[in-house]
Amino acid sequence: MEKKEIIIIGGGLGGLIAARLLSKAGREVLLIEKKTYPFHRVCGEYISNEVKDFLIQEEIFPKQFQPTEISKFLLSSIHGNIAEMSLDLGGFGISRYVLDEFLYQKAKASGTEFMLQTQVEDIFFNEKEGNFFLTLNNGKTLYSKHVIGAFGKRSKIDKSLDRDFMKKRSPFIGVKYHIETDFDPATVALHNFEGGYCGINRIEDNKFNLCYLGSAKHLKKYGSIPEMEQNTLYKNPHLENLFENSRFLFDKPEVINEISFQPKPIIDHHILMVGDAAGLITPLCGNGMAIAIHSGKLAAESIIRFKERKQIESHYSTNWNQHFKQRLWVGRKVQWLFGSSTFSEFSVSMIKNSTWLAKQIMKRTHGEPLPASNKSLFSL
Repeated sequence: MEKKEIIIIGGGLGGLIAARLLSKAGREVLLIEKKTYPFHRVCGEYISNEVKDFLIQEEIFPKQFQPTEISKFLLSSIHGNIAEMSLDLGGFGISRYVLDEFLYQKAKASGTEFMLQTQVEDIFFNEKEGNFFLTLNNGKTLYSKHVIGAFGKRSKIDKSLDRDFMKKRSPFIGVKYHIETDFDPATVALHNFEGGYCGINRIEDNKFNLCYLGSAKHLKKYGSIPEMEQNTLYKNPHLENLFENSRFLFDKPEVINEISFQPKPIIDHHILMVGDAAGLITPLCGNGMAIAIHSGKLAAESIIRFKERKQIESHYSTNWNQHFKQRLWVGRKVQWLFGSSTFSEFSVSMIKNSTWLAKQIMKRTHGEPLPASNKSLFSL
């Protein structure tokens, strides 16, 4: 049985950021990821600038890939009426295919050990010994002092831990494409359709990410993703134009089922949950990637700063709630304004007639610019 000080399950943004910071601090880190980099994920691929300075100061901003600078927001109703506004904070667009590979190499260079194409089947915390025991799909068993859960929206581990949100069916599916199209590179757009909404923004290499949250009910009704798109998304003229006049770069879309926006425990069986494993903000808010990055930072700093488990968990829980709890709650409430004819028209009208109110909603779902990690922590 092999022992590691810290094991991170999942190599998304939260896991990779935590791995990088912990390894820089001289801690022994093993990250277990079921796939091999690089690979695509269902994701909006727009990152709020709230984390940009942190990434730059930590030398993990992917400048060489020339992320797209985004400063404007466009919203369309199901019937195609539009409203536009500036984004006070703004953001940048980059694909997860590029960004995750970049952060993977950075974490490796800092000393993180990786176990790829490997899946954790089960996890158990021994209260008496104060250690985690992990069973892997290759038959190995590992144990460690600390575990960070960065395994995304839905995972075998969620089922193994008997997490409540897994017991409830979710009506949402996520679908993603990369396309080449004619669209303003400085704008992130959100187009409503019956039962969902679709975002588009430019990423690297003049490509665009087209990602939508749709209804499992509609997929079942129409039998296939193309049929569902033609019968629902195409009713919004802007989406019909995008689908009919763009070059699609994937052989088939990336798809994920049963996306849940229910609250989740941020510490479960003593595992520090980061990113989507801790809670998923509705895609319309456009900063799930920033939250994943920030939560990975908070988890790493809690482990670096404190020795006792109770102190680590208390520090992480307090800071996670302070930064994210209200934002996720607002996101769930605002989601009711999207995906229906009446509410989408109301949303467009609100932005046109009350920019102040629209900006307040935007402000409450985004964070303040994030400072760099506390350098003094790395000497502890």
